[in-house]
Amino acid sequence: MHGVTRIPWRRLGAGALRVGAVWLVTTVTMLVLAGLLPEFRLQSADGDSATVIGITAAAGAGAFGLLSALVWPVLVRAFLLVPAIVLGTLVFFLNGSLLWLALYLIPYDRGSTDPTTAVVVATVMSAASSATNALLAVRDDRAYRHRLARIAGRRRRREGGARPPCTPGTVFLQLDGLGHAVLAEALRTPEGGRPLMPAVAALCGRTHRLTPWRTDWSSQTGASQLGILHGSNADVPAFRWYEKSRGEVIVSNRPTSAAELQRRAVERTGDRGLLAQDGASRGNLFTGGAKQVALVLSVSARRRKENRSRAGYFAYFSDPANATRTAVSFVAEVVREIVQSTRARLRRERPRVGRGGLYPFVRAFATVVERDVVVAAVLGDMLSGRTAVYADLVGYDEVAHHSGPRGRDTRQVLRRLDRAVGLIVKVAEHAPRPYRIVLLSDHGQSAGETFEDAYGLTLEELVRAGSGLRVPRRAGRRTAVGPAAGSRSPSGAEARASARAALRRPEESGQEPPRRPRRNAGPVVLASGNLGLVSFPDMPGRVTREQLEARRPALLRTLAEHPGVGFVLVHSEEHGPVVLGAGESEHRLETGEIVGGRDPLAPFGPGAAAAVLRTARFTEVPDLMVNSSVDPDTGAVHAFEEQIGSHGGLGGEQNRAFLLSPLELSPPVRPDEELVGAEAVHRVLRRWLAENAGYSVYGDGSGGGVGDVGDVGDGESAADGGGGARTVGATGLPPVAGPARCTAAR
Repeated sequence: MHGVTRIPWRRLGAGALRVGAVWLVTTVTMLVLAGLLPEFRLQSADGDSATVIGITAAAGAGAFGLLSALVWPVLVRAFLLVPAIVLGTLVFFLNGSLLWLALYLIPYDRGSTDPTTAVVVATVMSAASSATNALLAVRDDRAYRHRLARIAGRRRRREGGARPPCTPGTVFLQLDGLGHAVLAEALRTPEGGRPLMPAVAALCGRTHRLTPWRTDWSSQTGASQLGILHGSNADVPAFRWYEKSRGEVIVSNRPTSAAELQRRAVERTGDRGLLAQDGASRGNLFTGGAKQVALVLSVSARRRKENRSRAGYFAYFSDPANATRTAVSFVAEVVREIVQSTRARLRRERPRVGRGGLYPFVRAFATVVERDVVVAAVLGDMLSGRTAVYADLVGYDEVAHHSGPRGRDTRQVLRRLDRAVGLIVKVAEHAPRPYRIVLLSDHGQSAGETFEDAYGLTLEELVRAGSGLRVPRRAGRRTAVGPAAGSRSPSGAEARASARAALRRPEESGQEPPRRPRRNAGPVVLASGNLGLVSFPDMPGRVTREQLEARRPALLRTLAEHPGVGFVLVHSEEHGPVVLGAGESEHRLETGEIVGGRDPLAPFGPGAAAAVLRTARFTEVPDLMVNSSVDPDTGAVHAFEEQIGSHGGLGGEQNRAFLLSPLELSPPVRPDEELVGAEAVHRVLRRWLAENAGYSVYGDGSGGGVGDVGDVGDGESAADGGGGARTVGATGLPPVAGPARCTAAR
C-alpha cells in the first residue's frame, strides 16, 4: 500500500542475529577466561551450578557490551582533554574499569576480579567482539553496505548537508617517502608468488597509471607537501635552516614554523590551498586550506575552539574495539622494533644507526596509531561524501630512515600500508558518491652510510676545522649535525613531531636546534638528510664567496675537496650563485659556464643545475649549502644526520617520487615530458579536482588533447567542456559554483 512504511523485518532480524552472535562469543570468552584465570570468578563463594555460571557470564558480557556502546564514547570525549598518546595508554584501564562495573552490576555478588585481571579479561573480550563483528561484516556484504550507508546518512545529517553531489570526489593518499623505484619493485609479481603490495598492484595498469615525478632540490616533506597543498614552496631551502632576517631557525615540523610557512604560501599565492573546496586534511604538515583537519601539524599548536585537529582521535577511539586493537598493536610494534634492532646489532649489519631511546615508541606511533587514525578519518570523509581528501601515511618514511629503503623491516611496513590502501578502495565502493583515488609520494629515499660513520667526523666538525675554530672531541659521544657542538639532530621527522604534538610537549627539545642560536657560538650548521646548511650569524646579510675567502680562506676548499662532499653552493659578488666541486671546478649557474674542466653537478643527473639555481634565488638562503657526494653506480649518499635512508638533497632515488592516478583523469604530462617540482604536482592535482567537478581546464583547444602543465595556473584561459574559454584562477582551479547534486541517493 502506498504511504505505508514497511518494517524492514529482514534487516532487523539480521541485526538481531549479529548482536546475538557477538553476545554468545563474548559470553564463551568470559567463561574460558574464568576457567584460566584464578583471580577472575563468575560464581559465588559457595559455588553455583553450570547453568547459573552460564547466566552470570551472559549477564556480564551483556552489561560489558552495553556499557562499551553507551559509556565508552563519553569517556573518550572526556579524555581527549589529555594528550592523545596518553589516551592510548588509558585504553586498557578504561576497558578494565568497564568490565569491573559490569561485574558489579551482576546480582548476588557472583562476579569479581582484581584490577590487573580485569584489564586482561576486558582486552580479550573486546578483541573477540571486534573479530566476530568483522567476520560477520565480511560474510554479509549487503549488511556491510547498509551499515556504511547509515553511517554516511548520520554524518550528513549531523553536518547539515544535503545529498552528496553526483560528481566524483577525490582522495589523495600520500605514502610518505616511498620512491618510484621501490614502489615499482613492490608491484612486480615474482615467479610463483604475489607482489609485495597486491592491492596497489591491482590498481596499477588496470585502473591507474604510474608516473614518476622529480622533486625540487629540497627533497623532503616540508617543501614537497607545502608545494603540493598550497602551490608554492618558495623560500623553503631545506627541512631546517637558519633565517638571518629573523635570527631564527625554521624547522618544518615545528608547529609554529609549519604555521608560518603555510601563512607565507597563502600570502604568496593568494589562495587558501588545494583543499579549500569542501576538503579534509589528515595527518599532514599543512592544512591545504581544508576546514576539516585531523593530526595536522600547522594547527596543532592552536588552542582555539575552531581547532579540530584532534577530532580524528575521538572518531577513532570512540569505538572500544578500535582502541583495544590499536593499543595492542602499538605494544606489539614496540616489541617488534626492539627484536629487529637487536637482531641487526647481533648480526652486525652495516650500515646501521642507533635505534634505542624513544625510537621504538615513535615508530609504533607512526606505523600503528597515526596510520589507524588517519585511515579511519579518510573512511569517515568518504562516507560523508567529502569532495577532496589529502592524507599522509608516514610509517614507511620513519622506518626507512633507520632500517634502509629496502630493509626487511620496511617491507613489513609496506605490506601493512597496502592493506590500508585496499581497505580505502573497498570502502570507496560503498560511499554515497563515486571516488577517484590518487596515490602519490612526496619524495623517495637514498640509502648509504652516514657522513660521520664513513669519514669519522661530522659536517659541523669539518666546517669548524676549515674555519680555524676549535673542534670539540668528546670521548664516546660522536656529535651529529647541530647548531652547536654536542647537539644531535633527531633521526625522525614528521612522526617524531606528530608524537610530540600528540603529547602536547613543548616545541623546544634537546634533539632540535634552539630557535635562536647565539651569535657568538660560531657557524650554525644544520642538516636535512644529505644536505647541509651553514650560516654565519656574526656576518650580516648573505655572505659572499669573496668575504669567506678573506675571513676564512681555507673553508670553501676544505669542504669542496672532501671526498664525502659532492658540491658546495655559495654566492659570488662577480658571478652570482656558484657551485664548487673538487679539483677547483665550479659551475656558474646564471651563465651555465663550467670552469675547471668537470661539472660538479654532472653526477646528480639532468635537472640538477636548474633545481640548484631555483633554490639559489630564494630570499632566505643559507650562506653555504653543502650536498653530499653520490655513488654513480648505486646512488648511495651520506646523510649529515643519523639516517641510513635519507632524503633532503640531490642524489640517488630520493629525487624520484611517484603519482598513481586513475585512467579517467587526464595524464599528468605528455609522454615526452617530465613532471618536475612540487608546484607542478599541485597544478596537476588542481586540474584533476576541476575535472572531477565537471570542468575541463586542460586541453589543446579541441577538447581532446593534453596541454602543458605550465599552461594552467597563471591566470590564462583554458578550454572548457563546451569548447569555449574559462578563466583559470591563480592556482589553476576555476571557482566551483556548486556541482549538480544527485536527484536520488545512491
